[in-house]
Amino acid sequence: MSKYFNRKRLIKRIALIGLVIFLLIQLYQPARNSDNGQVLPIHIAKVYSIPENVLQVLQNSCYDCHSNNTHYPWYSYIQPARAFLDSHIKDGKKDLNFSEFGNYSKRKQLGKLKSIVKEIKSGGMPLSSYTLIHRNAILTAAQKQEIITWINTINKDE
Repeated sequence: MSKYFNRKRLIKRIALIGLVIFLLIQLYQPARNSDNGQVLPIHIAKVYSIPENVLQVLQNSCYDCHSNNTHYPWYSYIQPARAFLDSHIKDGKKDLNFSEFGNYSKRKQLGKLKSIVKEIKSGGMPLSSYTLIHRNAILTAAQKQEIITWINTINKDE
C-alpha cells in the first residue's frame, strides 16, 4: 500500500512541476512579426504590378510566413505553439520575403518567382501544416493558375 501512495505522490509532484513550467513559459512572449501595415518601396507590390486578385491570394495564403506582417491566431499567445509559429515564420522569411522583395537582385527576384511557380505546381506551398488550420489559405486550381499566369507574364517581360 505504501508503494502505491509513493507512486501517486510522485505523479502529483511531476504534474505540479509540469504545470508550473508550463505557466512560467507563458511569460515569454517575443516581439511579433509586424510592420504595422507599412508597405515600403521594396515590397513586391511596389516592385511589380500585381493584379488585385493575385495580390489577395498572396496575402491570404503566403504573407503570414513570407512577409513582415503576420496575422497571429489566438493560439499564438500560448507557448510552445508561439515558438513553433515563430520558427516557421523565420524559415519562411529566410527563403522568401515579399516585404523585402526589392532588396533581391533582379536575377534573384526572377528565380524566386520561378520557385513560387514550382512550389505551387508541386503542391508544396502553402504548407499542409498551415492549411490544416487556415483552410481559407488552400489554393484553388483557378488561384494557382492566376498566380502562375501573372509570374509567367513577368518572366516573359524580363
